[in-house]
Amino acid sequence: MQQLLDSLDTPAVVVGPAFDVLALNGLAATLYTAFDPVDNLVRMTFLDPAARTFHRDWDRAAHDAVAALRAAAGRDPEDRRLIEVVGELSLRSTEFGRLWARHEVHGKTGGSKLLHHPRIGDLDLHYETLTVNSAPGQQLVVYQARPGSPSAEGLLLLRALTP
Repeated sequence: MQQLLDSLDTPAVVVGPAFDVLALNGLAATLYTAFDPVDNLVRMTFLDPAARTFHRDWDRAAHDAVAALRAAAGRDPEDRRLIEVVGELSLRSTEFGRLWARHEVHGKTGGSKLLHHPRIGDLDLHYETLTVNSAPGQQLVVYQARPGSPSAEGLLLLRALTP
């Protein structure tokens, strides 16, 4: 899977059922450079102060993250890692608890992300989430910009910043 990620010319990340970051390519590492650590996409959204600047529409990002986590919990309510993530976030983030209590569910399939990179600026990216058939529960998330857009130029700058 890492070889596939590294061959992509756009940011890409593999996540597990609880949205733990299992692998990412260099472009995704550079995209997420403001976060420390890059460990769990939902945890990063709620517990890392960088998320409020990184997600230009933090409320939507938070809502979508919780709804996707609830969908994952519905598929396997006994998953220990999901229980750990929900427990930690419930204790440490009142916003997470408020959204979790709404019981909204939707999977992470695709959509748009309005992001702000500390060195590049604003990026309007589309993402697609693909299941990894060889590893049940894992998903490959690939980010792209509309060709010719300012965000496409931003991804070129991201490539230049990527070691």
